[in-house]
Amino acid sequence: MTREQAKKLAEELVGRMSVEERAGQLRFDAPAIERLGVPACNWWNEGLHGVARGGTATVFPQAIGMAAMFDEELQRQIGDAVSTEARAKYNALSAEGDRDIYHGLTLWSPNINIFRDPRWGRGHETYGEDPFLTARLGVAFVRGLQGGGETLKTAACAKHFAVHSGPEALRHSFNAIASAKDMEETYLPAFRALVREAKVEAVMGAYNRTNGEPCCAHPALMKTLREDWGFEGHFVSDCWAIRDFHESHKITSQPVESVTRALKAGCDLNCGCTYRHVMNAYAQGMISEEDITRCAVRLFTTRFLLGMLGGEGSEYDAIPYSSIECPEHLALARRAARESCVLLKNDGLLPLDAAKCGTVGVIGPNANSRSALIGNYHGTASRYVTVLEGIQDLCAGTNRVLYSQGCDLSRDRVEPLAQAGDRLAEAVAVAKNSDTVVLVLGLDETLEGEEGDTGNSYTSGDKEDLLLPESQRILLHRVLELGRPTVVILMAGSAIDLSEAQEKADAVLLSWYPGAEGGRAVAELLFGKVSPSGKLPVTFYHNEALAEMPDFTDYGMQNRTYRYYRGEPLYPFGFGLSYGRCAVLGCDASRERVEVRVKNESGFDTDEVLQLYIKDESSLLAPPNPVLCGFRRIRLAVGEEAVFTLTPDPNAFTVVDESGARIPGSGRWTLYAGFGQPDARTEALTGQKPFAVPIS
Repeated sequence: MTREQAKKLAEELVGRMSVEERAGQLRFDAPAIERLGVPACNWWNEGLHGVARGGTATVFPQAIGMAAMFDEELQRQIGDAVSTEARAKYNALSAEGDRDIYHGLTLWSPNINIFRDPRWGRGHETYGEDPFLTARLGVAFVRGLQGGGETLKTAACAKHFAVHSGPEALRHSFNAIASAKDMEETYLPAFRALVREAKVEAVMGAYNRTNGEPCCAHPALMKTLREDWGFEGHFVSDCWAIRDFHESHKITSQPVESVTRALKAGCDLNCGCTYRHVMNAYAQGMISEEDITRCAVRLFTTRFLLGMLGGEGSEYDAIPYSSIECPEHLALARRAARESCVLLKNDGLLPLDAAKCGTVGVIGPNANSRSALIGNYHGTASRYVTVLEGIQDLCAGTNRVLYSQGCDLSRDRVEPLAQAGDRLAEAVAVAKNSDTVVLVLGLDETLEGEEGDTGNSYTSGDKEDLLLPESQRILLHRVLELGRPTVVILMAGSAIDLSEAQEKADAVLLSWYPGAEGGRAVAELLFGKVSPSGKLPVTFYHNEALAEMPDFTDYGMQNRTYRYYRGEPLYPFGFGLSYGRCAVLGCDASRERVEVRVKNESGFDTDEVLQLYIKDESSLLAPPNPVLCGFRRIRLAVGEEAVFTLTPDPNAFTVVDESGARIPGSGRWTLYAGFGQPDARTEALTGQKPFAVPIS
């Protein structure tokens, strides 16, 4: 069904409704209209890394982990699996009359905000700090969610539009100030790509104001979205964001004014309760019947495109319930977990040899934690494999595995009646009685996440600093000072200062929140069943760098993210080691096509991520550091040599002026092809320099 056909059907159906019935359909919990055969529709569903909050589903790695894969095709496949399970649930549950929240076909994902500040608690919902990477992965995920059929498989939603990345505690009243240059260069590119390339069906507005206007009723942003980019889908508010107009932002004085402002600006659907005042605004002449009708038509156009109303339904109606957590999806989740893990340090301890590593001591508050597998906005798996369980399963029959929790995740004791550090002596005993130590530290959604979600115990979900909680810092120090061969595993969704681990541990592996069976993937990586191949989609800073950055509330890009940072990071964006070693032997490049010759010079079959960076050598308008403009995941067998073709981002040869206009660059560029950034820290960590090619 084309959009034109769906819109025509929507216009006919809405035309048969009373004004009051139309107004009722603008709420996320839209009621049934029985006389017209319109079933109830709850628009609120989540699919960030699996169908969330609606019962059993495959739980894939958290979004930031998927970003670390740098794998567009796998990203599309994950989106396809998520939409398959959403359809399977919808088909089965709606047949039972269940049209509740989290059971529908409109998935409010992906989150394509830019992770500009490492303190932001929701950063792990995103694809990292780079607009180009975010755009490419977001487009792939949306294409997977929406499918390529006659009807939409599910309706994806690009959120949160726009200029939104904390602080969480201020989001209901905060005004994010962003220059025209930063808007075009950083905050808008991913949204533009999802609208123009992926034809995303929905866009969600942010809670905050941007440059003085609330994002869910922002005239300039709405004009950009619909007139400049040609967006034809529906716009939804973040949940209870319109209530913030009068309660927090104070730009209106009462609900009818907030409704009027949002609806007239183009916000079609209200997640929240404020649109219950639509008829009051209509009765007072503040909004017209045409205003209500326009929104209703857009919403019913989406429902017709999904095959939810009348006709022959959808080609996806036959997806069976057995698709949920099917073997193919579980295998996909394990593959994603393996690709997402980033090896940050290895002095030769990894991969572990079961025949030589002896007794393995697994220590740490995240070692046997299910919460550390799943991040936030997660579904419920029927089985979870923690890191401890993954190691136990892999070592069964060959190695003794000892375990100690070591400490609480953030409190100073595990048992309330015990003394502080009540698991520390046990951890030391385990380490002393082990030949190899695996120390599993980090965070979970209680320490970084959304404001008000899961009782976040820091600052409304944001981090106060880049340090591990004190209980874990003490544990790390005590274990490392024993001098045992030690692997530190970090399970977290954002940058953590791991300076002591980098200095003293033999290896450091970042697993993010790797999904319900992530422990199996981590064990396979530790013991060399596969080689690590993930790359950082964010910069890992030293904690001291926060003092050099702009304030958390400052949305300027100076000295933050790899494109603008002036200091030396702990681990750079794009960095990640493997057990193998691939080398770039040569590169032929033009603006349209780059051919890179690569050889696997190691004794391991190796996955790698070939990365292109570009530096405008003359324009003062260009970012000060080279910028990612292309990437491709590759695989080479031992000794294999091959040529890989990449297409650079066309915007790489432009710059953005202070008015926000994108104009041609200087005409003098250097293109770098390699497996990380062309910076001194990456060279020091990898021992490799990228291949540099001048382009004019």
